[in-house]
Amino acid sequence: MNLDRIDQKIIRLLEENSRLSFAELAEQVGLSKTPCWKRVKALEDAGVIRGYGLSVDAAKLGFGLEAFVHVAIAPESYASFEAAVMRHPLIRRCHATTGEHDYLLQIFAVDMAELDVLLREEINRLPGVRRTVTSMVTREIKTASRLADALARVSSV
Repeated sequence: MNLDRIDQKIIRLLEENSRLSFAELAEQVGLSKTPCWKRVKALEDAGVIRGYGLSVDAAKLGFGLEAFVHVAIAPESYASFEAAVMRHPLIRRCHATTGEHDYLLQIFAVDMAELDVLLREEINRLPGVRRTVTSMVTREIKTASRLADALARVSSV
């Protein structure tokens, strides 16, 4: 999908605040409400906008530990591993990766005791798991950047 300057601005504004009304969004991009709504709908239909979300502070909900777990699995277990990951409530994100490991998991735990149980009794027992390597998060440096800003940079090159 080719995104013009207005589409890019819509994405940037919605990444900053997905609770903007169509009237507010339209005003900021220089359109009337209906054409703005149609552009947002087209971006949604094309899968550019995948959804609208809420950002929650895991620590304030009682999850004192965050970790990333590299997982190597048996090749015949990809589908069953992925299905099990989809069902697990403490696995926040899972990415298939290249290199020494097959997947990278982001997990949360209340404390070190819970993390130990989670790793030994749950993650290591997921289908096909051969090896895991865990890295603890000590502090967050950067959460996210807006993709619209990256798109604008790439478009100007």
